Amino acid sequence: LHPSSDEEIEPDFLVSGTLRILEKVTVPTHSGIDYVCAQDSSSVVEWAQCPGDRPQSQQLLEAQLSYETEWDMVNAVSFRKRRSSNMEGDSHERSRLAFAFSVSDLRSVTVREEGWTFIILQLKDSSTPLPHLHFHQGGSRAFLDSLRRFALLTESPSDHTCLLVSTPNKALSQSFENLLDDNNFGLVHKFKRDPYVTTLGGFSKVTNYLFDALRGMEEQQQRPPEEVADLLGEVIPGLEINQQEEPGFEVITRIDLGTRPEVSRKSPLTADDWARHQDADGRMKDVPDLKHAVFKGGLCHALRKEAWKFLLGYYPWESTHEERKTLQREKTDEYFRMKLQWKSVSEEQERRNSRLRDYRSLIEKDVNRTDRTNRFYEGIDNPGLVLLHDILMTYCMYDFDLGYVQGMSDLLSPILYVMENEVEAFWCFVAFMDQMHENFEEQMQGMKTQLIQLSSLLRLLDLAFWNYLESQDSGYLYFCFRWLLIRFKRELSFVDVLRLWEVMWTGLPCENFHLLVCCAILDSEKQKIMEENYGFNEILKHINELSMKLDIEEILQKAEGICLQIRSCKVSAGSVFSARREVGVSNGHSRESSCEQSGRGAFVS
Repeated sequence: LHPSSDEEIEPDFLVSGTLRILEKVTVPTHSGIDYVCAQDSSSVVEWAQCPGDRPQSQQLLEAQLSYETEWDMVNAVSFRKRRSSNMEGDSHERSRLAFAFSVSDLRSVTVREEGWTFIILQLKDSSTPLPHLHFHQGGSRAFLDSLRRFALLTESPSDHTCLLVSTPNKALSQSFENLLDDNNFGLVHKFKRDPYVTTLGGFSKVTNYLFDALRGMEEQQQRPPEEVADLLGEVIPGLEINQQEEPGFEVITRIDLGTRPEVSRKSPLTADDWARHQDADGRMKDVPDLKHAVFKGGLCHALRKEAWKFLLGYYPWESTHEERKTLQREKTDEYFRMKLQWKSVSEEQERRNSRLRDYRSLIEKDVNRTDRTNRFYEGIDNPGLVLLHDILMTYCMYDFDLGYVQGMSDLLSPILYVMENEVEAFWCFVAFMDQMHENFEEQMQGMKTQLIQLSSLLRLLDLAFWNYLESQDSGYLYFCFRWLLIRFKRELSFVDVLRLWEVMWTGLPCENFHLLVCCAILDSEKQKIMEENYGFNEILKHINELSMKLDIEEILQKAEGICLQIRSCKVSAGSVFSARREVGVSNGHSRESSCEQSGRGAFVS
């Protein structure tokens, strides 16, 4: 802190201190985050004891030992301190300058440069000014990164140095685990039997933030569409919602979609079938027919190692055998150069690189609980786990901005299982992440878009069911969050995940086929949900308990039938055109035009 001249402190005196972000998960009257500044950066910060809490010194000690304690130490940024000969004066100055407040009371954060970075925190109560925080030794970025874990920071339209703060309300800050941890549901024992499910803990704040945005807890009655749009605009800045009744966009009406066509699945593509689509030099031919065959039946397992490289775009379809060998050599060199970057970081260097430490810690934690019942990853000191770890660490070098986000190990695991090769698995994972990147970005705009698209699609396909979900505060299908985030990885058996992913990678029969897969699952479950009159909690419980009970072939049949049903409708119906835009289908029946969508991202512009 830089004390002002009217504080009767020598002008060049800098008050050093420690800035901490703490989460209080047991105090019901706070949103959870406190900020404290004290002079002695090496001491334990003193906190006023809350009624019924254990001694603060004990809580802070536990926080430093474990991330799973009552107090969760998120980040600590230390300042160098200046010695003072007057220890009594130090104590008085500490108590006078120390401050704490709830993050929910924070209005904005302004970041300025003056040879060093200093931050101005403005509370909603403007009558309580806070001192400016000067980061002479760095650490401002780490502080902002930590703050983003608990609040949404968006740039002010009028001042690019000012970040506006918005936070979910306390009623929605409970995680999905807490919501489900109800004696009536008996899910606690289920989670204990399957500890890997707890990986979702990292998604809980994001999930509840979306739920806060899409549900609106303050008023339980159903809101008019324009009010919902306004609410979304406030809580999710930058998300534009078109409320105009323009033909072909967000115009949802009652309409008879006609009979859903019956479709059938075929046998998986064999190695002989694949070979017939290669010329003498190794180029793939009749690619649209080949993709259609994969979509209708999938691949036999022996063929996946080669075919997935084409489906994901690692190998170009028109490449020859020799061109692919050259590509493999180049990509092998590139991979190991990136791997060497993090392997060569010394312990001393890593102590000064909090971002790399955090990535490594999270990766190690996730790798140790990823698909451990699969023979490829089971047991102690399994080499498959080492490869999983190394590929994810190298991806942090490949994409510095994104790094590692919880859930990415779920996407890599099946790819490594199929490739059985570190380099090939890495580049196929990179290609898959190119499609999934928006799911893991900090603002989660891709997830918000998909949930809104899915809600619009279901509203067209089954208005009665959508209205029922809406009446239970479930109209925005927040319970599908996990489905979309990691492409049904936790919902299906490992073998079925392989089948579903290769089908979706063909890009057929439409760009957003995964949304139709969601609709197919919901279509199968709507009768039970409505007949049993499930409420909000029961719907969430029921959907979560579908895990490992779904029939992938039945789902694919129904999803394809829905797509054909939408495609067969006349374009004159605005709602149908809207649905076509959501899933990326046209009213044509050309297989070639559909196949060109292979490898594209998950979202429609």
